[in-house]
Amino acid sequence: MVPPSSSPSPTTAWGLLLRGLRRNKGRLAAGFALLSLWQLCETLVPVMIGVIIDRAVATSSVRGLVVTGAGLIVLFAVLSYAYRFGARIAFAVVQREMHEIRVEIARHALNPRGARSKLLPGETLSLATADAEMVGFMLRSVGFTIAATLSVIVAAVLLFSIDLVLGLVVVIGVPLVLALTQVVTPAISRRTEHQQETIAEATGVATDLIRGLRVLKGIGAESVAGSRYRALSQKARTASIASTSTYGLMSGLTAGLSGLFLAVVALVAGHRALSGDITIGELVAVVGLTQYLAEPLGMLGDISAHTARAHASARRIVTYLQTPPLVAAGDATPLPGGDLVLRGVRGEGLDGLDLASRPGEILGLAVEDPITAGELVRLLAGDVTAKGGEVSLDGVTLSELATTARRSRMLVSPHHVDLFEGTLRSNVDPLDRLDDDSLAALLAASSASDVVALSPEGVDQPVSVDGSTWSGGQRQRVALARALAVDVPLLVLHDPTTAVDAVTEHRIAAGIREARGTDRRTTWLITSSPALLAQADRVVLVREGRVVAEGTHHDLAGNPAYAELVLR
Repeated sequence: MVPPSSSPSPTTAWGLLLRGLRRNKGRLAAGFALLSLWQLCETLVPVMIGVIIDRAVATSSVRGLVVTGAGLIVLFAVLSYAYRFGARIAFAVVQREMHEIRVEIARHALNPRGARSKLLPGETLSLATADAEMVGFMLRSVGFTIAATLSVIVAAVLLFSIDLVLGLVVVIGVPLVLALTQVVTPAISRRTEHQQETIAEATGVATDLIRGLRVLKGIGAESVAGSRYRALSQKARTASIASTSTYGLMSGLTAGLSGLFLAVVALVAGHRALSGDITIGELVAVVGLTQYLAEPLGMLGDISAHTARAHASARRIVTYLQTPPLVAAGDATPLPGGDLVLRGVRGEGLDGLDLASRPGEILGLAVEDPITAGELVRLLAGDVTAKGGEVSLDGVTLSELATTARRSRMLVSPHHVDLFEGTLRSNVDPLDRLDDDSLAALLAASSASDVVALSPEGVDQPVSVDGSTWSGGQRQRVALARALAVDVPLLVLHDPTTAVDAVTEHRIAAGIREARGTDRRTTWLITSSPALLAQADRVVLVREGRVVAEGTHHDLAGNPAYAELVLR
């Protein structure tokens, strides 16, 4: 279960990026300090070599060689361990932040009220993987940027101490190089966002195609599906190449300008050495510093590209996290003794529908138009709101009920259901509340006992994602067992037996009657199955969005419209 959030999600991309810095500030401070120490030591290495040349090699001093050599050893030891532990802390923060973002995305997706998002499951997965990773590694880039900035400042100070002209060249040249490398940053942000969107779209389509592979094979549509994915994949490839090309241009521009700048610094240093303004050791130090500066300059040039890419990913994440709930809900609790009532409900295919059930009743709804049936299921589930009229549960308007109150009183089981990777037991009873006898009774009621018998492991047999190794009828029966296991006062079932044979359907109908026909538990069966409707206490015929007839299944058998829908 995803833990509840303790604070609201950021509303802007920059807010998401800055939040990562704020909530990891302690660890980041330690990591950044060690990384800065590492870069400082890296900066001092060429200086130390220059000191060794001036104080040991040039003077032929053994004592000077031992002392300066020991200093160089200590410098490398500090350098090595500072990077080792600084990078480890920074990487741990990155992984922690990526985990937090993934949990946040999962929390939004798994919210009891749902998320009204148009993203495919694969696209949502892409947010929690590629985009979260991009945002997480931004934190590490900040640490390296701080360290690189400190390194350039220290190098400039050292160069000033060696020679004023060299110091001025660095102070003026570094900002100029960095300013020129930022020209392509906006293009990186735009192309990265487009790249992530197209990759997510291709991932979403691929996920859907894999889940529907059995259906595609059944209707012979593999080639059409393959062509669709191929086109999306090529689109994603083109976007990735464009994004990477822009990033490569940024890297090339940074490397070219940095190399040109460092060549100027080395040329000026050589001229100063020839004129006697600096010593040989100082020349070596300057040349070493000049070569070393290529690394921090590259880091400083890359930070804008990293930021642009992270900002694009953060914008996609924030957009998803800001999607409104799918189900409208309030904070009211239901009154005891009521039931589900529809008064003058209007919507897609519904034209002033009036309908109510009595406590403990099995109510059959024979709906002529499948679109109307689907709209009614969505309306009862809270996925859509009525365009007119009112839907109330236990005397309270459905949209005013608290989510927990609604879930404790009513379950709407749609026609298309999902099974999850795990075991058959965990799919039917995910909270592990049922003993073996109760579980066996539910499996028998849904006629899923033969699914249990397929494997010697019984109810502990493994289930693949979406039950892909089972037939449609087997998946449908396991899903029905799961719905019955919830044991809520009001259960709405939409076409729970469309994929089973007639004999099994009659067994299921009798099982639903046995499982739900006692203790004042109410059941709505939205179906055209005569076997199920025959078990209903009352059946209503919904035609053109209204109830046009009601009675028992036997009573309505003489109604031409009912007979055409149910008995054909």
